[in-house]
Amino acid sequence: MPDDDGHTTVTSPDGPSANGSAAHDGATGTEHGPGAAAGAAAAAGAHGGPVDAEFAGLDALDLAGAASGRSRAQRFWRATWPKLAAVGLGLAIWQAVVWSGWKDEFLLPPPADVFAELGDMASDGTLTEALANTMELAVKGFAMSVVIGTIVGALVARIGVLRAAFGSLITGIQTMPSVAWVPWAILLFRQTDATVLFVIVLGTTPAVANGLISGADQIPPILLRAGRVLGARGFAAYRYVILPASLPGFVSGLKQGWAFAWRSLMAGEIIVTIAGEPNIGFLLQANRGLSRADGVLAVMLVILAVGILVDALVFSTLERWVARRWGLVDAGR
Repeated sequence: MPDDDGHTTVTSPDGPSANGSAAHDGATGTEHGPGAAAGAAAAAGAHGGPVDAEFAGLDALDLAGAASGRSRAQRFWRATWPKLAAVGLGLAIWQAVVWSGWKDEFLLPPPADVFAELGDMASDGTLTEALANTMELAVKGFAMSVVIGTIVGALVARIGVLRAAFGSLITGIQTMPSVAWVPWAILLFRQTDATVLFVIVLGTTPAVANGLISGADQIPPILLRAGRVLGARGFAAYRYVILPASLPGFVSGLKQGWAFAWRSLMAGEIIVTIAGEPNIGFLLQANRGLSRADGVLAVMLVILAVGILVDALVFSTLERWVARRWGLVDAGR
């Protein structure tokens, strides 16, 4: 009901609130923390019914458990050691296959030789320059794809005619192998950076758009109706209702889009050779031409490591933040 300041408060039949949570709200000034939750429990017990007090007490216990959870270092180690164990197991299997004599070491070198070659590439600056050129194209192509994919996804998600016309087309383009776009891109742009960017954008944009479309499809209809009642129409509906509510699905689309972008970039660089601009794809192809298996595997390890690091440091972190912000996981995780 409206108060003296014109704000509206929703009350339950048993008291002020059926949820005694002490979570902070910028509009009301309520604070987080076990102490605030305990205060909410006491207030609910004094002014509300027994159900209010029970719910407030449970919230206080939940927030107290989150506050006393694992430290940052413990959480980091818990997330890191399985990955390190997997790397160690992979290297052990690799070395065991080399020792088995399945292929000559000329074709299947041991891990030590590959890491030695990787160190040589890094020490003479070849790897650094190539990686810098590759990451520059990756960032440019992915940024362009996010902008285009967000616009396309937002329009297709809420306009029925566009969904009927382009929904299946977007999915169809997404299923096409990125390398299939390379011959046409070469005809359009020759052997230039634009060729690789074209391949990245066509390979990545559909994944970003589909992520936003999927997120928008999962918005509860009551939330959209509430937005309309409060005056959120047109662009305001996208700004304040649709895009924020679609964020979990959209972030998943960004993560998948990065995977498509990285794969498309490698496909383009392996085929497109740009004079004076060495890149990771060029190094891979050059070592293949020289029949240097250690060099090929060294570059492949770099490609794998970059993909894993970007996913772990950027997109997985963003996913966890969105999940906590939207209440999809416990605050202490």
